[in-house]
Amino acid sequence: RRYPTVELRAETLNGPAHVPVPSDSAFVRALLFQLRLVDEHVFAEQRDSCTRIGRSCVYSVCTAAGELWPVLAFHRSGLVYACVPLVEGALEPRPPLLSVCGLSQGLALLLGIMEHVSSGRKSEAELSAKVGQLRNLLVQACPLGTPLNTDIRSLSGSLEDIQEMPADKEQPAWRSSSYRGKPQVHVCITEKVKCMQYDQRDVVDTWQVYGAVNCKCDIEGSAPNVTLSLSLPTNAPPLQDIVVHHCVTSVDPAMLLSTSAEPLHDSVYSGPYKFPFIPPSDSFNLCYYTSQVPVPPILGCYQLVEEESQIKIMVNLKLHESIKNSFEYCEAHIPFFNRGPIAQLEYKVSYGQVDLSREKSLLVWVIGQKFPKSLEVSLTATVSFGTAGKEQRADYVCTGNTDYVKLYFRIPDFTLTGCYVDQHSVQIFVPGKPKITSSRELISSDYYIWNSKAPAPILYKPL
Repeated sequence: RRYPTVELRAETLNGPAHVPVPSDSAFVRALLFQLRLVDEHVFAEQRDSCTRIGRSCVYSVCTAAGELWPVLAFHRSGLVYACVPLVEGALEPRPPLLSVCGLSQGLALLLGIMEHVSSGRKSEAELSAKVGQLRNLLVQACPLGTPLNTDIRSLSGSLEDIQEMPADKEQPAWRSSSYRGKPQVHVCITEKVKCMQYDQRDVVDTWQVYGAVNCKCDIEGSAPNVTLSLSLPTNAPPLQDIVVHHCVTSVDPAMLLSTSAEPLHDSVYSGPYKFPFIPPSDSFNLCYYTSQVPVPPILGCYQLVEEESQIKIMVNLKLHESIKNSFEYCEAHIPFFNRGPIAQLEYKVSYGQVDLSREKSLLVWVIGQKFPKSLEVSLTATVSFGTAGKEQRADYVCTGNTDYVKLYFRIPDFTLTGCYVDQHSVQIFVPGKPKITSSRELISSDYYIWNSKAPAPILYKPL
């Protein structure tokens, strides 16, 4: 797929160093030569010189007009995936790879294409069919040369509905396919909680909550109007730092100005959180938000003390009474950095079970799907280590007794802010009664409890 508008931008931005993309056949020949898939036994200084040792999948391809750079390409399962990302600036001197935004976008798009082509591939006929679908899929994934959706597999379900150009002038550009059938809306609120607990007087514990509202609207029409409202319990902390999807048609400006950088006060916008929008054809995140909740869901204390050739640890965890005591999973991982494999382990646990990882450098405390009635669990253990090998885990920050416990958990049908979608408040201006389903979940993310007997390496300040 070629994008003349992108090539024109490249010619304008790159200046005298611009090298045009050759014809498809010439580009393929040059790329296969550069990847050593043809004439691999022939020495070519431009490709095989010691100064050309490849350390990435970004290449400089020799063409009749000069060296075309950067070309992003890799070879997987008999296929070559390649694209030429746009460099928004001068090519001489060559900018660092990390500064070229098009490289990460192009890589994500190629990986999405590879996943689509390789999934369920069993025969050459299936391969040809999947490759034949790519032209239509790219109309949705990358209509004007900028990737909008790199999850190509999510687009394959609507191949028959893809339109080269919207048939209706009222149809927005982001709604690239039409739906026929019973109207239905799926909404999922996912909140993630980050936490840093130290159990020290001179260090303040910090936690952050951030959420995303994902929607999938299967509704007929070229530009259907939907209004969705987020609700909070009475006296719940307000939503802040709200960022909305571009399909949202209008919101109260005060909603977007509420920020966690300022202390909470009575003038903070506290709702209602209404979002009128024209939904895209596929799943999308309607909005993102944060909130300053008063307590973290699980309070913990971790103590690690080294005595001669062994260490003693104690971990106490308490589930806050306001938190739903129903987990899909809840685990505490206790790693031991810069030490040998665990040679001897003696432990006592009040609840759950303890497993040792295969490399014998990590204790996994499986608490399970519920805390006991007391909402408190504890673990004490004495650990001794063998001689460290190359395969043992190392960490240059956590040295000595500076160590942590990391919690992993998911609570379905629950949010820490209490945020939920009132199904009766969802308004869809189309004929027929739509089916509306909603779900919620709370997931841990970077949930650390540091050893209170040693200094923590970093003090995380609240954002």
